[in-house]
Parts: sequence; C-alpha cells; structure tokens
Amino acid sequence: MQILGIILTRYASSRFPGKALADIGGKPMLQRVYEQSKLSSFLSHLLVATDDERIADTCIELGIPVEMTSDYHRSGTDRCAEVSRKYPEYEAIVSIHCDEPFIMSNQIDILAKTLIQNSNADIATLAKFIESQEELDDPEIVKIVFGNNQEAIYMSRHPIPYFVHANKEEWLLRHQYYKHIGLYGFKRDTLLEVAALNVSYLETSENVEALRWIENDYNVKVALTDYDSIEINTPQDLEDLMSNRSNLS
Repeated sequence: MQILGIILTRYASSRFPGKALADIGGKPMLQRVYEQSKLSSFLSHLLVATDDERIADTCIELGIPVEMTSDYHRSGTDRCAEVSRKYPEYEAIVSIHCDEPFIMSNQIDILAKTLIQNSNADIATLAKFIESQEELDDPEIVKIVFGNNQEAIYMSRHPIPYFVHANKEEWLLRHQYYKHIGLYGFKRDTLLEVAALNVSYLETSENVEALRWIENDYNVKVALTDYDSIEINTPQDLEDLMSNRSNLS
C-alpha cells in the first residue's frame, strides 16, 4: 500500500501564532516534526501542507516538500483532502499535526499497519492507557472507548464509562481508561468522503472532529501505543519542553 504522510501546518493560532516556526534547539518545530516522521518505514512520501507563504518559504529553504492549500478549510482533515486530490497514486494518507515535535515514527508505523492489516478499516487512530486521576479528569484529554473488535464507539472529554456504583477515585481501579492520541490514517476514498460531511451534532457538542465520522458509521479502528503525545499549544508549553529537554540535537 502506497501511503502519503501530510504534516498539517498553519501560521495562525489563537494561543501561539507562528508556532510551526518556533525554534526548538536550533531547528523550527516543523523541521523536527518532518525529521521524526521521515523515520517511519511505511510512508512512501512525506510533505508539509500549509496556507502560509512564510511556512512554505521555510520548507523550501530546508528542502522539505510543501504544498500550498486554501486558507478556508474548517479542519485539518479538509486540508488533507485537498492535498490528497493532487496525489491520486496514494491509497492511504496519514495526517500529522505540526505541534508534536517529538512524534514517534513508531506511532505512524502502527497506524499504517492497522490500515494495511484491516481491509474493513476506513480510518485508523491511536489510544494510550490513562495512568492518573489527573488525566482522567482533564477535559483537554479526550477519552475513547472501543469494542472487542478495536472499533471506536465514542470519544468524550468526560471520563467514559461512568461508574454509577463507585466513587470517582475508584474508577481507575475498576476499569482501564484510554486517552485518544490525535493521529489519523485514512483510506484515500474515505478521506475524500468525510471531508464532504457536514459538521455533526456530537462533534459540535464535544468539539471532537472524529465523532463526525463515528456518527456517520465509518469504521474507526483503534490501535494501542505506549507513547504519549507532547503537544505545543502555547508559549508556556514550549518553555516547559525546553526546560525538560536540555540535550536537543
């Protein structure tokens, strides 16, 4: 299966404008994401998709393949779909966000293998064990439940399931909760279809785009990963990252 990796990169950001170009140990963030993703053994081609000339110019200077896209997209998935139309030779697309400078190539490999090994999978995504009460209670961390067939049933910012007959402090002892890792792999035809869907009620309620696909009966296959995601959403996130990683290369 020929797989295209697309790193979604915007300059505009309400909390951290220009974060894709933020310096991390002498390299812009987008370069680190590209270099980490490039280590995947399953991507046939990897490029950056952006709507900003400053980012495109940086990519050209660094020798990173880049595609300019419309600046009117509702979501990164729509941006992915626009780019994928230019590359019909690829059967699957992995959508990679540019705010995870230390993304593990192993996570991309797991997604790719999930699509390759499951012919009925429309979309693949990742989940990781929740290990603390703080994670479980944090509405910024999306929780995911899936069936015995590893197909997503629902995602929520609230802990799910809700244990009626137990104190909240006991929930982690009674059930293995999972957090959603926002990395996606799409079959090409599926990507073009979901990009054309209207925003759904559940998606709007939880502010979780993947609920649009679940609500429209797409098969979202969930694979497990041991690796967490480290997202840079604010200048403080970057400052915290740099203070914890003194030996960047």
